[in-house]
Amino acid sequence: MFEDAELGHAIDKATYEARVPTLRSELLDAQFALKDQKAFPVLLLVGGVEGGGRGETVNALTSWLDPRHIEVNGMGEPSDEELERPRMWRFWRALPPKGKIGVFFGSWYTQPILDASLAKGKVRWARLDKRIDEIVRFERMLAEEGALVLKFWFHLSKSAQRKRIKELKKDPHTRWRVTGIDEDYFEKYDRFRDVSERTIRHTSTALAPWLVVEGVDRRYRELFVAEELLRALKARLAAPNVARPAPARPSDAPEIDAHRTLLSELDLTKKLSKVRYEKELEKWQGQMALLTRHKRFRERSVVVVFEGNDAAGKGGTIRRVTGAVDARVVRVVPIAAPTDEEKSHPYLWRFWRQLPRNGHITIFDRSWYGRVLVERVEGFCTPYDWERAYGEINDFEEEVSTHGVVMAKFWLAISKDEQLRRFKEREQVSFKTFKITEEDWRNRKKWDAYSDAVCDMVGRTSTAKAPWTMIEANDKYHARIKVLKTLCEHLEEALD
Repeated sequence: MFEDAELGHAIDKATYEARVPTLRSELLDAQFALKDQKAFPVLLLVGGVEGGGRGETVNALTSWLDPRHIEVNGMGEPSDEELERPRMWRFWRALPPKGKIGVFFGSWYTQPILDASLAKGKVRWARLDKRIDEIVRFERMLAEEGALVLKFWFHLSKSAQRKRIKELKKDPHTRWRVTGIDEDYFEKYDRFRDVSERTIRHTSTALAPWLVVEGVDRRYRELFVAEELLRALKARLAAPNVARPAPARPSDAPEIDAHRTLLSELDLTKKLSKVRYEKELEKWQGQMALLTRHKRFRERSVVVVFEGNDAAGKGGTIRRVTGAVDARVVRVVPIAAPTDEEKSHPYLWRFWRQLPRNGHITIFDRSWYGRVLVERVEGFCTPYDWERAYGEINDFEEEVSTHGVVMAKFWLAISKDEQLRRFKEREQVSFKTFKITEEDWRNRKKWDAYSDAVCDMVGRTSTAKAPWTMIEANDKYHARIKVLKTLCEHLEEALD
């Protein structure tokens, strides 16, 4: 893929100056069409060897476009805040909304390539391949969410890089441009090239292709990147909505006993007396308080997901959890219909950005599972979207758990009769009427469809690192204690 010989493409000054005005005009037209359509975002990933002209090219491109609708993200060393979150968090939250262009000068490729290239000893290819697989799945998700992903790799041959360093060091006015990092990279050029080539080969896909840019000639690389961006923009603007096939569904699947499901097997008769509940509440809230004050808790964070039937008691259970810990370290995020800003980003974006720092707890009252529950049942998204969501959710939760975040997911289950009783109670008690809406009654009519969706959800997203805990919630006392006890067990295991 990469050649060691000098790369010969060059553009003379007259040709460059003749092409730039028209190119700039067409780029601006495409950028404003993108802004007006707001149908998709554009991601430009810029990578390559040191001295390949990445910075100069990005500067030229941004000067040719309207700066109000392009965001340049210079991803250097992660900050302390970023280090306390999963490694992809800093990129997740920087993704551009629909209608804008986001340039990543340094991206999710940078660290895996550098780790493999600069590490002592042999290259750990298996570790690199694992990161490559994760990146491919992430970029597939971005493309499936509608993003136009373009990736430019700026290449210099070894001899060209040697010549560049030598010429810069020779001139006292440019000597400052050569840093110790440049020379260190040059010493490891061969290894860096091998790692980069492997990475590019395995991550250049139809949905997110790599384009290799010859980095020797400034005018050539600037025109090449700008023209490729313009070509891709025009093509997507002409057909912003790519048709996608319906997910494959096995036609010869064995019949499932409709009377025996994950939910039907729960023993909803489990109860606690009020006297025992108060003793257990004191015990497990106290345990929770002590665990969150532990010195090792400052090095971990906690994500708690609450899902369940309408009127299953999620709010009351959450209050018993938050009542056990310092209010300064816990945050409850209630999830409602997405805002316009949230709709302009990938589905998971509004959840990615809520992840807590070390020493903190974030509780999601409803969560990303809405895509495979309410959105599936109510038809708010296509079957293709909710089918692919299972894998995307598992990837997200694995990234979070691998970072060391303690994750607990609870489904609070009640019977259909108990739900009816609670609905009627809410209508009759003045300070509870706000809890019951027409939507609740409408959802109740689709009880069986929601039950099927819950069984699929738990079966396909309960993993070793992020398991679901089913809570028998007909009795609120039993439900609250089981949740607190389970949370304490998760924390004890993590802090041990």
